[in-house]
Amino acid sequence: MRCADGSYYIGITRTSLDIRIAQHNAGTFPGYTSTRRPVELLYSQWFERITDAIENERKLKRWSRAKKEALIRGDFAILKQLARRKLPHLRKPPHAQPSS
Repeated sequence: MRCADGSYYIGITRTSLDIRIAQHNAGTFPGYTSTRRPVELLYSQWFERITDAIENERKLKRWSRAKKEALIRGDFAILKQLARRKLPHLRKPPHAQPSS
């Protein structure tokens, strides 16, 4: 969801998505969105098992804003580019040769 301050909130629900969004907008529960209302749903996924939903939530919360926005747009080409490692793998410097 996008919050009124422009930030993104990622969460899961075991209830109806419409009900959960209404709860966020009503400030029913204290937390991140309670001071950033209203919220707007931008993207959702459905999972058969709650454990899969929790795993995906944790993954997405670690993503950069750019990756989240690419997912929301369905821009999988950009998402793939953003998923690539930004820094080259660090290599250990070659061992110094002992001086003779």
